[in-house]
Amino acid sequence: MVEPVDTGVDGLRARVDGAVATLLLDRPERRNAVTLAMWRGLPRVLDRLAAHPDVRSLLLTGAGGTFSAGADITELTGVYADPAQADAYHADNVAAEEALAAFPHPTLAVVHGACVGGGCQLAVACDLRFAAEDARFGITPAKLGVVYPAVPTVRLARLVGPARAKYLLFSGELVPAGRAERYGLVEEVLPPAELDARAVEFARLLARRSPQTIGAVKAALAVSPERAGAAVAPWERKSRLAPDVREGLSAFLERREAQF
Repeated sequence: MVEPVDTGVDGLRARVDGAVATLLLDRPERRNAVTLAMWRGLPRVLDRLAAHPDVRSLLLTGAGGTFSAGADITELTGVYADPAQADAYHADNVAAEEALAAFPHPTLAVVHGACVGGGCQLAVACDLRFAAEDARFGITPAKLGVVYPAVPTVRLARLVGPARAKYLLFSGELVPAGRAERYGLVEEVLPPAELDARAVEFARLLARRSPQTIGAVKAALAVSPERAGAAVAPWERKSRLAPDVREGLSAFLERREAQF
């Protein structure tokens, strides 16, 4: 049974279907351009979904055949009229991205159409990205004279490598889904008609995997290699007492699917 979740934010819709939550960027008339209210509201909505007792994975997608055209440019004119406002805007922007990256369960961006600028920033903050064959990706600050904060820049470089991050950020060019997959920006590319069903199928698969293992992987890869050991240590200690390993081993020996 699908359960709507009240986000309290215009432009954000959410629902829970069993173990899978879906967060929808919902401004199709503006190609899902992200407003300041949406940036500010995202952490609260993500907290609400993370606290839902059934949720074990999250899909992030856009309405109307577009993922997101990026930040709402009509707002940026006013924001950049005042340096203090610009600083605050970027702080809200980064806070939303960090909240998505820190979501405690696997996150999967489901990309139809354009995934540009701030929209691509949100997709990169997800754990994984599945795209339709006609999707296009681009990060366009160089077309506007905008300087991105360090957080999204470094996260992109960690995902695709420094040279390809420079290619995307320097040029602002849109790249097709197939090339984005070769860059490591996308994990799977599918026909548009098959994308949503595949994403839900994969999200349900992830929801059946061990929360201990997934949590430890997310913790290790969220920090520098030098800090990974310390980040994973609490998960290792916790796993000694958690039932996941015992259940996983028993399920393997009994030739059944584990119930985590």
